[in-house]
Amino acid sequence: MRRAVSVLSALGFVGALLAPAPAVAVVAEDTVTTGCVLSVPEPGTSVPVRICYSLFKPAVASATHTVPLIFSSHGWGGSRTKDIRQFRAHLDAGFGVLSFDQRSFGESTGVAHVMNPDYEGRDVIKLVDLVAGLDWVTKQRPGDPLIGAIGGSYGGGYQLAGAFTELRDSGRTRFDALAPEITWWDLKRSLAPSETARTIWLSSLYAVGGKNLPPSIGKAFLTLVATGAWPTGKAGRELDRFFAHNGPAWHVAQGRKLDIPVLFEQGLTDNLFNLNEGLSNFDRALTPRARARSLLVGHNGGHALPSVVPPGYGTSGDPCSIALGSPNFADLAVRFLRLQLLGQSTGLTGFGAYHLATADGRCLTQRSLVSNTSRRLGKIATPTGVGVPVNVKIAAGPLTVAGTPRVSANVYTIVPRTPAFLALSVGTSPLTARVIQNNTLPLREKRAAHGVRRTIELPAIAVDVPAGQNLYLTVSPVADMFAGQRAPLPGALLLKNTTVSYRTISR
Repeated sequence: MRRAVSVLSALGFVGALLAPAPAVAVVAEDTVTTGCVLSVPEPGTSVPVRICYSLFKPAVASATHTVPLIFSSHGWGGSRTKDIRQFRAHLDAGFGVLSFDQRSFGESTGVAHVMNPDYEGRDVIKLVDLVAGLDWVTKQRPGDPLIGAIGGSYGGGYQLAGAFTELRDSGRTRFDALAPEITWWDLKRSLAPSETARTIWLSSLYAVGGKNLPPSIGKAFLTLVATGAWPTGKAGRELDRFFAHNGPAWHVAQGRKLDIPVLFEQGLTDNLFNLNEGLSNFDRALTPRARARSLLVGHNGGHALPSVVPPGYGTSGDPCSIALGSPNFADLAVRFLRLQLLGQSTGLTGFGAYHLATADGRCLTQRSLVSNTSRRLGKIATPTGVGVPVNVKIAAGPLTVAGTPRVSANVYTIVPRTPAFLALSVGTSPLTARVIQNNTLPLREKRAAHGVRRTIELPAIAVDVPAGQNLYLTVSPVADMFAGQRAPLPGALLLKNTTVSYRTISR
């Protein structure tokens, strides 16, 4: 009996070997590949610069089922994202992703030209050429991949630099949609408005990326930080040349505008790339057709530090992404790209409008921010150089103000380069007034002035002034974002025939 069982067992084993194997489902997985493209050599050399990347291919992508691709890159001083988990939402939505190290950062070589179209701009074009050759990326025509882009700060700068550089070089861009966050319109204006250095921020920028700059520019940059003013002579001329082409402002001055949809995010409490930069991009960098398909979302965040001198306030948060139906801007950007690149209905509305977080944290949506209110304020003298600001009442609450206020005045100053820092503020009295969303902008005359008429742009804002409180114009001899700069004499700067204009929103 024992032998029979053994024979039957043997026969069963042989039968199992001869029987067809059960089907095993093969599950496709997302894949990651890395590499580098060769790009424009540095000036005076012939060695191509390497721009290195990680390419994330979703499981669903193939030559017979192509997908659009999203570019992603890092902020100043950073390096590319290599962790596939960080792009889970994009891959699951049906996008491929190319994450790359910008010139001089991460594994890429060369030096940083800070979004010069001839260098970083052409680096981006080389990467577009790379993905144009991938059989799993959707093409609109040969050599023209269907692509979008994400990233913030310096990672927003590459998007505009790449798209505008292609527009300059070939008359059109192959980017189909962009989603830049907290980036700039005019880099010199951002770093040193009225040639007055944002020393707090410039010190931080130099600390994390100064070594990546060309040596002569790094030296001039240190002079800018140390003195607080745009250098004169050779150093100033070098900085002017270096920053001349590094932003949408230059391209637009050359007659170029982007004709693609863009989702801009800008921080109202951002005191490096403030809301003024985002409004300039939205209003001036796009064709009317593109703007009608675009959005500007202003949140209370970004490169944000509290203003202590003069005292300021702001509430962190992103109420407008929530009002538009997303928990945060990252989710909103995915919805925007799904709509623009995949043609999917995502329920997104609000195109062609400004969606701005107010200082107390609600979302204000407007179709126009053109000034409609003007107030005469008369004569204003800067106070003594101890840091106590002058607060001049403009109007009583309740009222809502949004957009870019402006001050026009006849300016008198004895000492050249005497600074004053201006903003709108809210409080119950001049003693309690605090700067809206922690932002000031400088007025600084290069030469002694005797009644020269100036129009000064103030920080763009969105604010509800409640009943019992007032709107003020703040004029301060010092501001902490511009640390180390103050008037050399008490009352050294005088404003006469002062008027302030702004947009009042009907409640």
